[in-house]
Amino acid sequence: MKHLITLTAFVFSSFMGTAQCDITADVCQAHITDQYLSDGQHYRALLLTDQVAEFNATLYGGSTYRLAACSGTQDGNLVFRMFDKDRNLIFKNDDFQNAPHWDFKMESTIDVIIEAELDPIAGESACAVMLMGFKR
Repeated sequence: MKHLITLTAFVFSSFMGTAQCDITADVCQAHITDQYLSDGQHYRALLLTDQVAEFNATLYGGSTYRLAACSGTQDGNLVFRMFDKDRNLIFKNDDFQNAPHWDFKMESTIDVIIEAELDPIAGESACAVMLMGFKR
């Protein structure tokens, strides 16, 4: 019986985490406007305040991108940083009051690492969602 309760709690918490990420993805999708075509990926992670999620992407030269990053149902809860493969900082949104999106043009093709973490004001845990689109 104890195992059934544990299993039920695990399934319930997994469902709630997925539902939370779905709501956050819907909020974040609003930042990928009609000018941008989604790359089709939803980068997601359930985070605690002391955790950092890491996402990898390849960005193609000559393309203009929009990176949207959200947590919860309001903007400004997620801090993100983009690095090149050698961990040289390219951008960080906390220099811009945790802006929920960033537009940028790539001169050449590059592999990037994107880190995301909750702003302490966001609470103790939340779903982080990052979406990327390229200009049509």
